Amino acid sequence: MKKAALAERGDAEQEPEVEKQGKAKIRIMVADDHPIVREGIRRLLELEQDIEVVAEAGDGQEVLERLEQTQPDLILLDLRMPGMDGLAVLQTLQHVKGGARVIVLTASEDKNEWVQAMKLGCAGIVVKQTAPELIVKSIRKVHEGEIWLDSNTTAAVMRQFATVEDAGASSSRRGTRSPLSAREKEIVALVAQGYRNREMAEKMFISEQTVKNHLHNIFDKLGVSDRLELALYAIHKGLHVNADR
Repeated sequence: MKKAALAERGDAEQEPEVEKQGKAKIRIMVADDHPIVREGIRRLLELEQDIEVVAEAGDGQEVLERLEQTQPDLILLDLRMPGMDGLAVLQTLQHVKGGARVIVLTASEDKNEWVQAMKLGCAGIVVKQTAPELIVKSIRKVHEGEIWLDSNTTAAVMRQFATVEDAGASSSRRGTRSPLSAREKEIVALVAQGYRNREMAEKMFISEQTVKNHLHNIFDKLGVSDRLELALYAIHKGLHVNADR
């Protein structure tokens, strides 16, 4: 099973050369209302032998239409687009089975938007000021199953959830918390990878209600209140390593 991790911009080490032969390309949709931005990203990604831009979209409705037609692996999604914006797209994608993973690529510095995007299931946030090579790196990492927050976004998002540690401490003071079971650890790892309840149920051969029951117990044991807090907590504490088999 794939590992999940917060990717810091400080990870400046050179990525190993990607195996090109016998490996399917990462299929990308670029969604932005500015044609010049889409063209720039397309040209950037065309330089990578393991990445292919299969679709472009100028607004949220076009994203959904092209999604069905082209079935990309990953969407680079702007948040602020006319009509249906990026957050509305993310909300709709929550109900799409087997949908593409999403990296929010935005010029917005509204930290509340970033947090909302994470809560709606995006797998990464990259600001448009980011160096081109890091945009490419984020695509590969998210495609591998990781969560990507570069140094421009990590601190901001983590600050929003600084109370998670305090909540855990308060829970400890109320009494000794029960350790997570093996099944609960597996669910924590899947949440950190961005799996939805239905997908976890199918993967683990259990009912969706059983997944919900496990999550309720996990939230109580760890002192977290929602899936994003759980994912960030899991990554911070290294609980995602239980994803390995």
